[in-house]
Amino acid sequence: QVQLVESGGGLVQAGGSLALSCAVSGSITSITRMAWYRQPPGKPRDLVASITSGGSTNYADSVKGRFTISRDTAKTTVYLRMSSLKPEDTAVYYCHAKERERLYEYNIWGQGTQVTVSS
Repeated sequence: QVQLVESGGGLVQAGGSLALSCAVSGSITSITRMAWYRQPPGKPRDLVASITSGGSTNYADSVKGRFTISRDTAKTTVYLRMSSLKPEDTAVYYCHAKERERLYEYNIWGQGTQVTVSS
């Protein structure tokens, strides 16, 4: 079973940078896609960025050019590096994994970490 542990959230000023980390343990080879989602207060949870097991990436239009998703060579840590932060980026950020077991696919979530961008 895949497990996710997030870290790196906090308070940052507008225009600043912040990096989030997601430590991955368990059956690493069963993961087909890793992603970061975020949920602002009173709004639905939306996809921010994703990376497949093959290394293909995808970004929401609102963060394209400012955020970068990456992983280490062992695939044990996934990062979200954020720059030029805006108050609109304030949200709870969640790490997510798609885990495949034969014909079944499971959604694994981290606990979430708060990112607050001040004006």
